[in-house]
Amino acid sequence: MQRKPKVTVIGSANVDLVIETDRFPSPGETILGNTFHQFLGGKGANQAVAASRLGADVTFIGSVGEDIFGQQIVDNLRKEKVNVEHVLTIPTVSSGIANIQVAENDNIITVIPGANANLTEEYIQSLSAVIVASDIVVLQLEIPLEAVTIAIEIADKGNVPVILNPAPAVPLPEDLLRKVTFITPNETEMAILTSNAGQDFSVLFQQMFALGSKSVVMTYGKHGVIYGERQRELQNYPALTVQAIDTTGAGDTFNAAFAVCIACGKSVEEAIVYANAAAALSITKLGAQTGMPTEDEVNRFLKRLSD
Repeated sequence: MQRKPKVTVIGSANVDLVIETDRFPSPGETILGNTFHQFLGGKGANQAVAASRLGADVTFIGSVGEDIFGQQIVDNLRKEKVNVEHVLTIPTVSSGIANIQVAENDNIITVIPGANANLTEEYIQSLSAVIVASDIVVLQLEIPLEAVTIAIEIADKGNVPVILNPAPAVPLPEDLLRKVTFITPNETEMAILTSNAGQDFSVLFQQMFALGSKSVVMTYGKHGVIYGERQRELQNYPALTVQAIDTTGAGDTFNAAFAVCIACGKSVEEAIVYANAAAALSITKLGAQTGMPTEDEVNRFLKRLSD
């Protein structure tokens, strides 16, 4: 039996409070919503669940509060076959919350970090052995940057590939970007990382390379994915057409699927094609984690597309 790829996800875990409306309100406007849902989310937990469903051996490193939300988060990760041995429970703070409004086939998200902000550099350092034993490490920016930085440094010293999903985006130091194997911004995050909005994408990619990035995978919503490396032409991968229900979690599904493929030794092109398919399937259902497809579902979807 082939060994499952070992994916370590370090990041946030939240409870998502989702409101569906016909449209987004203008500033100062009150509108009536249609439905309310509660889901489990957080970019880190989302990516851990997605990677597990796609066949990886996943370890999640994160932090929750000692409250009912924290227990729900841990129980759900365990149910999804994610190793939760290294999830901290902080008794003095609440678990993270994300307020999500869904309308017009899009979403607006506000995150309150809660316990996620208590994931410390020292704790990550104590888990160096877990990180270097991984086939790949996946990170986002919903936890303190100090924790992200030390995790990348540990992985870099251990020659473990790193995927950094820079969300929510902030300008990042060149020394950090040089140690990241793949950075995966969307078009908005790309503009923030380069401090240049409204520029041609080819210019933004060159600026990312100048800042130290080696490989940039830019997700571009319904337009697909643009991939770039230094000294190579940009590669465009179109999105797959599906009936969109909820785009929440599509980026997280893409990152997880891309990570699983790279950890399995697949090429970047194979990883992007697979991740595109997984992300497309994820938006056909409501909720971030609830919409994430299994390995079999993605394989069947790709087979249908090739027939």
